[in-house]
Amino acid sequence: MWDVFLSYSRGDVERVRPLARVLRDGGLEVFTDETGVASFAGISDTIRRELARSKALLAYYSTGYPEREACQWELTTAYLAGLGEGDPRGRVMVVNPEATTDHIHPVELRDARHAPADDPAALVADVREHVARLDGPMATQERGVRRWLFGSPEPCPDFLGRLSELWQVHSALHAHAAPLVTGRDAPRAVQIRGMAGIGKSALAQEYALRFEAAYSGGVFWVSGQAYDESVRALSGGDSLFRRFDDIGEPFLWVVDAVPADRLTARGIAAMAAPHPLGRTVFTLRSRAYDGIGTPVDLGPLDDRHARVLVGGDAALAEAMEGHPRALGLLGRGIRAGHRPRELYDRLHAREGSLLDALAETDMTGDLVRDVDTAEAADVLRCAAVLHPLPLTAQDAERVLAAADRVPRAVAARRAANGVAELRVRSLLAPVADGGWRLHPVTLHAWHHHDPAPARTESLRHAALRTLCGRRDPVTLTFPGSRREAPMAAPSESERMAAFDIQVELVTRIGVQELAPGTGSLREALASLKSLIDFTRGTLHTYSIGLERGSGAPTVQSLAYTLINDTIRPFTSTWHPRLAAYEARCPTDAAPLDHESAWPQADTMRTELTALREPLLRIAEGLGDISGADFGVAATG
Repeated sequence: MWDVFLSYSRGDVERVRPLARVLRDGGLEVFTDETGVASFAGISDTIRRELARSKALLAYYSTGYPEREACQWELTTAYLAGLGEGDPRGRVMVVNPEATTDHIHPVELRDARHAPADDPAALVADVREHVARLDGPMATQERGVRRWLFGSPEPCPDFLGRLSELWQVHSALHAHAAPLVTGRDAPRAVQIRGMAGIGKSALAQEYALRFEAAYSGGVFWVSGQAYDESVRALSGGDSLFRRFDDIGEPFLWVVDAVPADRLTARGIAAMAAPHPLGRTVFTLRSRAYDGIGTPVDLGPLDDRHARVLVGGDAALAEAMEGHPRALGLLGRGIRAGHRPRELYDRLHAREGSLLDALAETDMTGDLVRDVDTAEAADVLRCAAVLHPLPLTAQDAERVLAAADRVPRAVAARRAANGVAELRVRSLLAPVADGGWRLHPVTLHAWHHHDPAPARTESLRHAALRTLCGRRDPVTLTFPGSRREAPMAAPSESERMAAFDIQVELVTRIGVQELAPGTGSLREALASLKSLIDFTRGTLHTYSIGLERGSGAPTVQSLAYTLINDTIRPFTSTWHPRLAAYEARCPTDAAPLDHESAWPQADTMRTELTALREPLLRIAEGLGDISGADFGVAATG
């Protein structure tokens, strides 16, 4: 039997070896593990066995200690052994080499008197005195299926990591047990917050399973979505307060999936444990209710744990950025025989969600169900357009102003409201430079549940236009000039007008080649005529005139060339000719059949084809102003 199990981070091994020698020289039996514990293996059989043969654990609690998963497993095992005996500190001692105690979890250990790291004689005396009070080795608990007094969450086989978060939950629930350290003398609820599928319920369940010994009155798991029905089933018509008063033991009260979008802060607070002996844990997506309990904000899994869930595949782990639910589904697909590369390709397909297929339900719809206002939806669309780049409120403001042609003040209010809603609902995460970022799993879900994809396309165009405003000034060589002259950067209105006309132009008959014998010449004329109307309307919208060019190409000069020098000569020639022929169409003949028999049809098609080169040159000139390239280019 060991007197002391010495637990420490590998980074502290050089400082711990002298400590181990001092303890052994003081007559204590000390176990140290120089080989370490394999990652993700929890506690190895050797460590579990030696802990069960030790009276107490001595943690060398440096700032690096809580970062080591093996250390946290060892500490948790010893802590729970003491907790089962009535004193969580009974089987744990702490050597703190740091100047503060802020890094020590749980809070009960932070409040304990720590063995002096710089006084070997006093350390040995303290340890000998502590272990002398212990009767035999610690009783380690084997994890298994637990019986809860009420409610039962869905099992979570993919739970991994989250040890520091587990301690945060426990320390927050028991902060009143160390009032001198925490400044709190009454228990307070804990709210586990985060985006859908990030593992809030799984963390609450794992906490309840691991720390069951702290709640001799039982664990009560209540559905936040059906709270009233759950409470009625639990009470059976009796007073819940009287029932818990009769039990007379501390209990854990978990309210899972609180529908914060339908409740006020007072309504959520009313769902807390119905007796002072209860410790309450809420799980919810909203970040708007700091007053109802200590928040534990749950982020993505780190890369090491994420890879474990997908069988070590780096591409899938990176694509899901630590989202436990998505990673667990992909891991299920791999175990079912799918190749990781196949899953990666299907993940990015648009015809159907791979995650929904693996979950056998519409799980992606649940991820974005909180996008319930037009402002939040538009900001999410802006973030989706820019992904993986971060989005700022100013970016969203510029895009909305450009897309809807509203004053910047109006767009700024919409953008601010949208960002605030998405942030509160855990759908945007902050980044270091003050912007916001969309998680790729949210992006995946939105692609499949965007109720207005045309609106998304409109915002994408607007985003491209506003981003083009960041281009550097360019120089052009004027025709007949012997030198390059700087061209003033176009205004935002000119860039936007150029982009709109350019988009319209490259999709029209004339630029998009009409194959021989296909299409309708009448429709070609109508398309070109509507392009004149669209160009004039666009110039009017952006308060831009129409004028012949005399120097560097501008929106005004390119529009003039398009309307007066290119399209109008063609339409003024061929419109009356085709109209005169169409007037002679027999009533029993199909218009297209009549048109194809026109003797001048081939000549008109030839001239229509000849329009392509000048139209492409105009499109290129507009592209130089807008900054957009649609992959069409003149050959001449």
